[in-house]
Amino acid sequence: MRLPDVDELLADVRVIALPMRTRFRGLDVRETMMIRATTGRVESWGEFAAFTEYDDAESAPWLACAIEQAWEQQPSIEERPLFRDEVPTNATLPAVDAAAVPAILERFGEFRTVKVKVAEPGQTLADDIARVRAARAFVGDSGRVRIDANGSWNVDEAEHAIRALEEFDLEYVEQPCTTIDELYEIRGRVHGMGILIAADESVRKAADPVAVARAGAADILVVKVAPLGGVRRALDIIDEAGLPVVVSSALESPVGLAAGFDLARRIEHLDYDCGLATERLFTGDETVSAERATWWRERAARCLTLL
Repeated sequence: MRLPDVDELLADVRVIALPMRTRFRGLDVRETMMIRATTGRVESWGEFAAFTEYDDAESAPWLACAIEQAWEQQPSIEERPLFRDEVPTNATLPAVDAAAVPAILERFGEFRTVKVKVAEPGQTLADDIARVRAARAFVGDSGRVRIDANGSWNVDEAEHAIRALEEFDLEYVEQPCTTIDELYEIRGRVHGMGILIAADESVRKAADPVAVARAGAADILVVKVAPLGGVRRALDIIDEAGLPVVVSSALESPVGLAAGFDLARRIEHLDYDCGLATERLFTGDETVSAERATWWRERAARCLTLL
């Protein structure tokens, strides 16, 4: 991939804040940087959206994705063909009270699949059960319900929770535990229940994103294009892993989501609805202070040296 120099990278950038409709992933506001580049006569945008708590090493792949996007270095059609024009998406349900579930899901329009956040700090399994029950009631028997614990359970807690939630006909459980060894163990415990295990953090935050597949610790990979460094690298990881995938967002704006849609269109077998409708979680966008804009510019410059 051709990298711009720092002046070229920062020649036309905008840092924005995206207020959340409902607190999500511990955030009330999501900050992100938009990068515009000109290739020939065509102007394109990329998004550098690494979470603010990430260090430069973890953030650098997000910048690589933004550069791939802005300078249009995605695979050509000859390299990686497109298999579809439309990509089915799921609704994403934050860890809200059960009574709030219908109002939040209605914002997503028509969908058949909902991903429900569970294991929120400060909440109980009873809260999770009530939320998942409300989500199942909303989508009906023909809908699909998946849950995401973000690695918050140990193996025994995960098994207990999954058995308590089994009655809601779960499509899969995303990242119930943190480590690959734990995922391997819980996968063995719940397979007799017909429950599939999906890996997210064990892919996007891992030094070796394919290790979880190689270890037989997951049935499905959740693939997020930005933290993996772009469409090209994500496709290579999918090829090597050889598992079914769910293409999902990393809470980007519509600019960053476009890279996820590009990836999803290039995957031949896409059996699961994609988590690419998360723009519905935002209320709009706002400008940030000059101080915050400087912080992002300096961060991008540092990350560029790591690519």
